[in-house]
Amino acid sequence: MSSRRSRSRQTSGVSRISDDQIADLVSKLQQLIPEIRSRRSDKVSSSKVLQETCNYIRSLHREVDDLSDRLSELLESTDSDSAQAAIIRSLLM
Repeated sequence: MSSRRSRSRQTSGVSRISDDQIADLVSKLQQLIPEIRSRRSDKVSSSKVLQETCNYIRSLHREVDDLSDRLSELLESTDSDSAQAAIIRSLLM
């Protein structure tokens, strides 16, 4: 354990996550991220896993924004009192 982390633990009195817990969480992330999961090699650095996780989350945000825009456009072209409009509004909320 680094002396900085050890010092931080002593001064703050706050419980910190262990290196084993970090390794376990990185392993779980590695299984969730399609870009990493599709690779043949099991050996991926923690920093690469975190970088790919951030990239994946950004792509999901873009996809959600795009789908919201498309639903909004669809709602504008639909009769506002129709059942279809109600469904679209519920998806946007």
